[in-house]
Amino acid sequence: MTHTLSFTDSHCHLDFDAFQHDIPTLLQRCQQANIDNIVIPTIGPSNWRKVLNFVKQYSSESLRLHPCLGIHPWYLHELSTNSLTELESLVAKHLPLITAIGEAGIDGVIAKEHNNLQQQIDVFDNQLLLAKKFNLAIIVHHRRSHQHILPLLKKHKLSNAGVIHAFSGSYQQACQYIDLGFKLGIGGTITYPRAEKTIKAVKRLPLDSLVLETDAPAMPLNGFQGQDNSPLRLIDVFHCLTTIRSESDADIASALAANIQTILPKISS
Repeated sequence: MTHTLSFTDSHCHLDFDAFQHDIPTLLQRCQQANIDNIVIPTIGPSNWRKVLNFVKQYSSESLRLHPCLGIHPWYLHELSTNSLTELESLVAKHLPLITAIGEAGIDGVIAKEHNNLQQQIDVFDNQLLLAKKFNLAIIVHHRRSHQHILPLLKKHKLSNAGVIHAFSGSYQQACQYIDLGFKLGIGGTITYPRAEKTIKAVKRLPLDSLVLETDAPAMPLNGFQGQDNSPLRLIDVFHCLTTIRSESDADIASALAANIQTILPKISS
């Protein structure tokens, strides 16, 4: 007996303007592609309520949308003195709906440009505390910041850990995150032949450490050779992964579904 494959996009900014011209059609196409769950991280106060309302409007039994609330390191300039308090209040109020804290993290490139490394560390630390308080996972943004992020993850030891979003590091770095219980978000990066370091790592890593993502509509960092990015690209990522791994397509799909449910238990197959 064969089972229909079921997929989760563990990171998609579905509320962004790029998708707003025809959300119902896009979601219908996702269902036809067996994409049954989409995780929607937020970037800050500007879209917390927007994403919560978006999920309430468009989530259905056949395609479940999962909101995360967090503060992205690119948008710290938008924060006010009470933003962190507001975040905690919203998480508490909507806890049954919230899948994770995020997108949160540290971006070394932005830190250099804006001289705000300490602020990024403080805001990320606060969100890790929040994840721990509410027993939630965290969606981690990282770029040239492994040396700052890892000590904070070790310090807080989240029971549900979370996802290292858009993982593009080495096998050794991957193992450090996996040892803390984190899953690695694998996206369009692996569709670029020149991403040899990441492809080699993904080939060697335990299958139970991987989850899929598109980071749509973000481009061009996530592959697809400059083409439009949408949650539908998840199927391309999956097929690329099956060429890298030795397991069968069905075994890979089954493991990916189990992996995401391990850290984000509100997602069901």
